Amino acid sequence: MLVPKNNASFMRTKILIKIAESFFADRFANADRIPLELRPKEMNPSRCCIYKDRAVLKYRCMAGMGACPEEETDELKTLKSYGEDALSREELPKSKLSVIDIACSACIKAQYMVSNACRGCFAQPCRLNCPKEAITMINGRAHIDPEKCVNCGRCHDVCPYHSIIKVPVPCEEACPVGAITKDEFGKEHIDTEKCISCGKCLASCPFGAIVERSQMVDVLKQLHETENKVVAMLAPAVIGQFPGNPKNLVAALKKAGFDEVIEVAVGADITTQKEAAEFIERQEKGAKLMTTSCCPAYYRAAKVHIPEIQPFVSDTHTPMYYTAELVKKDTPNCKTVFIGPCLAKRVEAEYDPNVDYVLTFEEVGAMFVAAQINVEESGEEEFSKISCAQGRQFPISGGVAGAVQALVGNKADYRPEKIDGLSKENIKLLKRYATKGCENNMLEVMCCEGGCVSGPGCVALPAKATRAVQNYVATGEQLTPETKVGEK
Repeated sequence: MLVPKNNASFMRTKILIKIAESFFADRFANADRIPLELRPKEMNPSRCCIYKDRAVLKYRCMAGMGACPEEETDELKTLKSYGEDALSREELPKSKLSVIDIACSACIKAQYMVSNACRGCFAQPCRLNCPKEAITMINGRAHIDPEKCVNCGRCHDVCPYHSIIKVPVPCEEACPVGAITKDEFGKEHIDTEKCISCGKCLASCPFGAIVERSQMVDVLKQLHETENKVVAMLAPAVIGQFPGNPKNLVAALKKAGFDEVIEVAVGADITTQKEAAEFIERQEKGAKLMTTSCCPAYYRAAKVHIPEIQPFVSDTHTPMYYTAELVKKDTPNCKTVFIGPCLAKRVEAEYDPNVDYVLTFEEVGAMFVAAQINVEESGEEEFSKISCAQGRQFPISGGVAGAVQALVGNKADYRPEKIDGLSKENIKLLKRYATKGCENNMLEVMCCEGGCVSGPGCVALPAKATRAVQNYVATGEQLTPETKVGEK
């Protein structure tokens, strides 16, 4: 999900830091000052006025405390009260992406427009290639009739001057499954029945109007207000997300209050072993295709939007599942916290009794800042269990299929292909592969382009994170069918 850093994402991080600082300072007694601190009077407003800015910030703070802005009807309820609710709740709210109504800019409907670069050329390929005859030449320039235009984009594709531009609705454009649409007032709404929780709309909205319920306060409460043993399960994509090396990060997490830290790459090693065996078994039974993915957003997409591919989806569980299973087997009464780049993992965790909480790298970074923990200066400590090289490569595109291939070896004909990003086009491709077949018999499906290192909860640039993961992979031992995972 190659979305550049911007003011909306910076503000999201600032809000999380402020919420964590408020927890540490006085358990949210003065939480209502957060919008005022983030938008003081002397600052120029980003919307119509500073008071609307503060109102939007309040809603975003509510989401950071685990509330859903769309479901809250009491506008007089204070952030202090929302903080108290977060500290007192025993059960996590269901994960949900939602739109802050007053923050949504009600972008105009996606359309194609002619810019002033149009030269009114003699060739007129835009007009001649329009299937609806929606383009005419007026005063030496092309003109698109919006009543006739069907947004097919052919004029855009053939214009020799690139003078025809597409004006998108960013959140709708980013959603691969059409789960976000306008109401009669032009405001966006997310259809929870269609949503796959990939977070692409959240990352793409220029106004920061889309939010997701955070579990950060719930984890802070477990770390600082209970006697429970809390275990951090670090997704392989964490490499390169924070300053310092992995051992520094383990030490920093223990400073933050975690009792133990384990690599989810250990669970990825188990996934690799089981998936290799599953692929070989399917091939022996004559299966034409199998898909591999650790992404719950893909599983949801396959179930709801690509039923044709469902029979070919691997039955093997994700690395998070196997890691949590190992942890709970060793320490049954502990609390497990998966730390990763993905919002959809919160949904997966709702169906996994061994995963208690899910945090993003962004949320953990906010906790570090609020607690004044410098990762590089935290010393060094080891993971409780060490993974192999194959498990560590899962978060980059091609990593999962490559790991499985290493164990399949010459036991079966293995022809992989990467579906790098769950886009509208790639969903059509998966439908075609499922119904008409393809030359490959193993499809690795990544929801985020480039892999999990591009997830909506990441804090590092994808290219930098990819190099860091590759370097870390090189330090691991090779997984073999005889490796006893989780015992090193």
